[in-house]
Amino acid sequence: MTATEATMNKQTNSTNGTSKPKKAQASQGGPVWDWAAGHGPVTGALSATTGMFAVATTGTATGMPPGWALAVGAAGALGHAAAGIRLRNAGRTIAARAASWLVGAGWTTWAMTHGPLTWQALGSLAVIGVGMGTATRSTNLYEEAREEEAIAAEQQAVAAELSAERRATAEEWVARIERICGIRLRVLAVEKWAAGTGFTIDAELPGGATFDLISKRSAALSADAQLPHGCTVAAGPGIHQGRALIDVATVNVLMDERTYPADYTPLSVHTGIPWGYRSNAAEILAYLREQCALVVGPTGSGKTNMVHIILAGFARATDVLPWVIDLNAGSAGLPWVLPALTHQSAPGERPMRPGVDWLASTYEEALLMLDAALAVARHRKTAYQDLMHRNNTDLLPISPAIPQIELLIDEGAEILVSNDRRMRKLADKILEVIRIARSMGIRTVLTALGATGSVLGNLMIRREAKVRVALTGGETEGMDLSKMFPGSRGLRVEQAPYKGAGFMGTPESPAALFKTWRILPHQIREIVAATSERHPVLDAVSAVAAGDAYARRWDAGRIAWMGHPLITTIAPGTGTGTGTGSDNGRQGLNLSALHDGSSDASVVGPGSEVDRLADAFRREIDERFATAPEPEHPRGERPGLNLSALRDDDEQAPAPEDVPSAGPDWLPDAIAALADAGPTGMKPSAVADHVRRSRQAVRDALKAAAERGELVYRDNGPHSVYVHPDHA
Repeated sequence: MTATEATMNKQTNSTNGTSKPKKAQASQGGPVWDWAAGHGPVTGALSATTGMFAVATTGTATGMPPGWALAVGAAGALGHAAAGIRLRNAGRTIAARAASWLVGAGWTTWAMTHGPLTWQALGSLAVIGVGMGTATRSTNLYEEAREEEAIAAEQQAVAAELSAERRATAEEWVARIERICGIRLRVLAVEKWAAGTGFTIDAELPGGATFDLISKRSAALSADAQLPHGCTVAAGPGIHQGRALIDVATVNVLMDERTYPADYTPLSVHTGIPWGYRSNAAEILAYLREQCALVVGPTGSGKTNMVHIILAGFARATDVLPWVIDLNAGSAGLPWVLPALTHQSAPGERPMRPGVDWLASTYEEALLMLDAALAVARHRKTAYQDLMHRNNTDLLPISPAIPQIELLIDEGAEILVSNDRRMRKLADKILEVIRIARSMGIRTVLTALGATGSVLGNLMIRREAKVRVALTGGETEGMDLSKMFPGSRGLRVEQAPYKGAGFMGTPESPAALFKTWRILPHQIREIVAATSERHPVLDAVSAVAAGDAYARRWDAGRIAWMGHPLITTIAPGTGTGTGTGSDNGRQGLNLSALHDGSSDASVVGPGSEVDRLADAFRREIDERFATAPEPEHPRGERPGLNLSALRDDDEQAPAPEDVPSAGPDWLPDAIAALADAGPTGMKPSAVADHVRRSRQAVRDALKAAAERGELVYRDNGPHSVYVHPDHA
């Protein structure tokens, strides 16, 4: 009976269709038999019939009672029927398996009674085997079809549920837009954002309508939908002009503060540099190969943090060299330089390189940097003509071998509109860099304190700075978003009241809400250390053009201000106030010009302790960075401070052109408006309406400006106008 059970089990495996895949053939020696594998319809039927024949012949030879085989077959049929019901098999599958057991047991009992070695027994056994194989194949196909139908039905149910939700959303917004904007949309798709913070509606516009009709009513749509504060409805162009994409944010992701991602993987100016994330939690990239950038933000809006985010992206890039100009003590670039200057290299370790390639904190150093940038741009135009010809392009192929120079100028927009004579000189050079250096891979990132007419009045800034950021921080004064993002509708400062939040627009992405990450000094130090080996080196052609000013940018004398300020205090009893020589508590520079040689105040001179420390610091910098050797010719007298203590009483006062011009605070905005007006100029009344001041006050201020040469007055009776000197 054990043989009979084994035969029936083999048959069951074949009918269950749970056969295991055969092992792969050996690479040598032919097929490998897998004795643990199950059977298919053919091998299962063959195994069952041979087992039945073996049991019948063995039982006949040993005198086995024929009823035993029938009892075992009935038990197998009942067991597999119960198992099929538990597995929720189809009725035909359960019947086929039970019939296989009963037919096999019946043939075995008949063969043991009449003899298994007759032609009748053998023929009937062959017929039974073919029937088993056919039934097994049929039931397996049927079960597979039932399983596929069940999966498809489940998927259809899920899709129907999602489709019902999307249809409800589409109907809701179609009705809302029709009620508020007066246009009837046809929604083609509703896509939920992966972050779960909102959805996008792909809609077809009615004839003659544009997406601007929806953008203008963004605030009303947001209020009607009762969206949380900070969530907006933004409409943009679709796949063609007859379609629109409507982004609806339902979760305010701008409220929470997120730190800069700890993934410091390499970046490239060609693939974009992340500056923040949108309201759908997707990163927004700045593509700066050909574009300049403008970042505005009032005090407390997170502008300094944004500058560090920009520098972090430049530090991670393998084809960017950042140069920084910050006339406010270099505070924007110091956190990216000091980790390298204070790093103590272990034996055999390469020195850490600063996160910025050049830092200027003074007018003189900024002038050197801008002159070097202009020289590099002009020299690249001639030296790389063959390279551009081989690459069949009119843009210099930027790569780690020929890196792009990114000039980040903190509050650079204020420099461009300054009336100070020295600042005007810097402004002219900045504008020249913007104008001539695009194709040669030198671009600028300017920051400003506000989006006002005076900042955006320069045509060069408006034309070249296509990547624009307005950090609002909830500040409404000086944040004219219509000037910052002309053509964009529905942008309101109240939508981004959080520090580090605002609006960002690029040629690839329309102006919309965004927020930048938070970056702290410890993370800046981590980035400097992680990217030290990644920074490119200025190509030899450009280094030659940049000259000695670039090669010696890390000389001890030029970077001593970063960590070794040579400032001492006035000794007690040597105050400069009136009265006796008692200490008046005041402190300041200990100037040798103000005391005689008998004074005991400390004097910084040759051979002093400070001088020895400076020499040691200079030697350390020379060993760590590849600075140029000191000139061998003797150094002449240094130009010192123009101290009143050293001047005669009859010495002349500063020239009038050195003193910034006077005028009301609204005058720069009026001058910018006159520059935009072109040769036609503007009447005083029109200027008064523009700056919202009285006509008499405007006439007086414009007359004074014309006398100073800042404007030109064209006297034409009642049609007299003021014209900007550029258009006179």
